[in-house]
Amino acid sequence: MSEPRDREEPPEGTTQRLPVLDEQEPRDGDEPGRSDAPDAHEPAAEPGEGGGREGRFWSARRVPAAIVALLLLGLAGLFLYDIVSVRAGRPGMYWRKELARQLAEKPLDDTWVLVGAGVAAVLGLWLLLLAATPGLRAVLPMRRRHPEVRAGLHRDAAATALRDRAMEVAGVQSARVRVRRRRADVRAMAHFREVDDVRTDLDAVLSDAVKGLGLSRTPSLSVRVRRPGRKG
Repeated sequence: MSEPRDREEPPEGTTQRLPVLDEQEPRDGDEPGRSDAPDAHEPAAEPGEGGGREGRFWSARRVPAAIVALLLLGLAGLFLYDIVSVRAGRPGMYWRKELARQLAEKPLDDTWVLVGAGVAAVLGLWLLLLAATPGLRAVLPMRRRHPEVRAGLHRDAAATALRDRAMEVAGVQSARVRVRRRRADVRAMAHFREVDDVRTDLDAVLSDAVKGLGLSRTPSLSVRVRRPGRKG
């Protein structure tokens, strides 16, 4: 005689519903109903909170670096070939001999010597300027919300966003926006409303829009509104 089972097994081919725990069982020392998971209803951070002023993005400057590297490689290759040729008992290149003779005979106040020195100085200053400045002026740094994430906004994208907000203002016929590092210039045309009223609404709307861009340095706003000229 078989022993009785505590519960009957479901027949083969059927689906059994498993129990679901609605609340997490409290651990030792925890209060009932308390959870360590973050609250989904916590208020989000305001756009102006967190993150300090960020510097500009540094450009890789691949094109100038590639040009300088190729020039140095070609010049080093020519001199190396000439040295190997001389060591092998063959005459050196004519252009190197002529260049050495010209540099030895011409005075320092010669026109071509001064021109060559000026060109070399300009190129050297240009390379120093590229090495000391960040570049990427078209990308505006944004506030850093996370330590490991850094974002930037292109000037054209920022100008497009401000232009779209300006076109939503009643009375604006057309608008042109130019965003710089420290200022945003807005030029608008008003048609059926008073110019002062349109300017006031644009100042209010675009001030909020500029803050909503999330830029590290909020640019100042310059708004000009005028009527379109008469045709004919």
